[in-house]
Order: sequence, then structure tokens, then C-alpha cells
Amino acid sequence: MVAALFIIDVQNDFTEGGALGVAGGAAVAANITTFLLVNAERYGVIIASRDWHDADNDNGGHFASDAEPNFVDTWPVHCVAGTVGAEYHAALNTEQVTVHVRKGQGVPAYSIFEGVTDEGETVSALLDRLGVDSIDVAGIATDYCVLASAMDALTAGREVTVLTDLTAGVAPESSAAALITMKDAGIMLAPDNA
Repeated sequence: MVAALFIIDVQNDFTEGGALGVAGGAAVAANITTFLLVNAERYGVIIASRDWHDADNDNGGHFASDAEPNFVDTWPVHCVAGTVGAEYHAALNTEQVTVHVRKGQGVPAYSIFEGVTDEGETVSALLDRLGVDSIDVAGIATDYCVLASAMDALTAGREVTVLTDLTAGVAPESSAAALITMKDAGIMLAPDNA
């Protein structure tokens, strides 16, 4: 049995004060750091993802360019590769992260499975190579990238648990709906608050 931890997009642009900051984002960063101090040894691999968008294009329509963003399919410019906004939040200690994944390089990307490691390996190939059979998911945002990543992990045949105390969402209503969607699909929630 090999367990993995996904830390999804705990980046400056997704925390308070960022281009798409969510309430509680900085607390999630700090709480994941605290969690890792006690629980890192439970995991065979700890994988952290980051949006890593191109600066010179709209990233496949992901960035709103001709109209106001609709905050569903189009967004303000965020997490541009090499900028402060794309960096991990300072409260997230990444020393115990064993694999870093970048996603959204020129295209819209929500799930960690749409990214690649620094070595160019897909997340699916990495999990298969390491024999990962269960995945815990934490990070930002509950109602977008956490949801997409958890659902893809389930589709990939893994046992999935979302650590709800270690997530923050864009909006309360869509976050609550995301938790229900995940639970109904067979994803475990810890603690179970849906």
C-alpha cells in the first residue's frame, strides 16, 4: 500500500491579496505545513501542484482578454510562470514535497493530472510507477482544482480522501456543492462535513 498526498495550488495568487485570492488560503498553507510535521511519514510521495501559465498569451482562452472574466471558464491573469503570484505561499513549507507539478502551461488546467513533473512525467505515470493506491487531497480551491484533481484520482482507480480542513474554496455555495459531488462519487471526506 502506497499513499500519496496531493497539495493543490497553494500559491500566492490563490491566497488573500492575490489575483484570485480565496478567504482562508493563507491558513490552508500554514495548516498543511503543520499537518506535514506530524503526518509526512504516512506518504510514499508528496506531490505539490502549481498553475504555471504563459505570460504572452491567453492560455487557450483561460485568461479573459476581450471581455470581463466570467469566473467559470475565463479568469483574470493569474499564476504567470516566474512571477511572485505563481510561487508557493510563504506559509507552505515545501521541504517535504518530493515531486513538483506544473499545470496550465499555455492551456486551461484544473486537475493535477493535467500537469507534468519537473522531469516531464505525467502524474498518472508517476502514480503507476510508484504503485500509489490511495491519495489524500489538500489545497486550493475546493470547488475547482481540488474537485477536479480528486475526481481524476478516483477515475484513475485510486482510493481518494479530501482533507477538508486543509482546503479553501472560492465561494461557500460552490464549495459545499463540490463536497457533495465528491462524496456522492465515492470520495471520502475527512472530516465528513458534507
